[in-house]
Amino acid sequence: MLKDMRKGQAGRILGTMSGTSLDGVDAAVIETDGEGITSFGPSTFRPYSDEERAILRGALGKWDGPAVIEAGEVVVLATAELASTFDDIALVGFHGQTLAHDPRGRGTHQAGDGALLADLIELPVVWDFRSADVQLGGEGAPLAPFYHHALARRIGAQGPVAFLNLGGVGNLTWVDPGRDRPEEDGALLAFDTGPANAPLNDLMQSRLGQAHDAGGALARRGTVDADVLNQFLEHVFFSRIPPKSLDRDAWPDLQSAVSGLNDADAAATLTACAAASVMRAIEHCPVPPGRVLVSGGGRHNATMMEMISASLDCPVEPIETAGFDGDMIEAQAFAYLAARVLRGLPTSQPGTTGVSACVGGGYISLPGEG
Repeated sequence: MLKDMRKGQAGRILGTMSGTSLDGVDAAVIETDGEGITSFGPSTFRPYSDEERAILRGALGKWDGPAVIEAGEVVVLATAELASTFDDIALVGFHGQTLAHDPRGRGTHQAGDGALLADLIELPVVWDFRSADVQLGGEGAPLAPFYHHALARRIGAQGPVAFLNLGGVGNLTWVDPGRDRPEEDGALLAFDTGPANAPLNDLMQSRLGQAHDAGGALARRGTVDADVLNQFLEHVFFSRIPPKSLDRDAWPDLQSAVSGLNDADAAATLTACAAASVMRAIEHCPVPPGRVLVSGGGRHNATMMEMISASLDCPVEPIETAGFDGDMIEAQAFAYLAARVLRGLPTSQPGTTGVSACVGGGYISLPGEG
């Protein structure tokens, strides 16, 4: 089957994603040749246990050592458990868990050994998607934009559209669907917008023992601290020309900035920071998008969505309005990218990561080679 897929035949591919929000592993199947999308298959989610989440948190920001090894084992075993629930899979795209991201320094580090995963599930695995891009001068993120291009063309978008993912970190993809291929000049502009759910989730966990602000209910009761918000927007990141990317903990002082606020005001302020990040991001688009389609956990936060909508001049809608599953877009994206890696097609370009030329990243591990 892999031989036929290398020649351009569509295959049934499982993509997996463990995001910066540390909630668990998403897994989704699509049938694709790495260019178009033939069909969407089943999907599922495996939450991390409190113990697993604590192990992952303990490894954030680290590049090596026992904590990193343990975190990699958590991600691989959780992914293997999920993969065993799917049938008739030809290939797996495995993102792993980003522990550290320093593209202008040490590089980028996603915990999880794809060769070990291939042995455990007895399927070929494509993994380490980001390193090649960083080695060639790119940011290594975001990597979903090529998939966003395929989605925009699938819905027959007639003009520029933006895909906004509100995970731990926010990222935006501006798509010109009139370009036939995602690697073409002007087809895509993509970059991280700023912190999204991560600071808010950390606040909820530390203060209230809750994973997130369900529906934005706590933030809705609070008042935004304008001084904290304005200071946040003075960060040099927002004036940098994209492409650009962020580590999950790029704003280490944000928690202390709201430490003197009550729970509701702190939640409202962190939510407003996430929304303002998106507003500043849209200013970098070549032309304003006709609509913004939102995926990731943040789209369930009604307060965050309302704040974003109030700051933009176009519809801001959950991606389900276009017929897609907003919880599984990133997992599907790594299935799509796995097909492209298998075929030797680019997975990033100057407009998405700032890499010097189109590049295809990722390793392919076959069972028994690890």
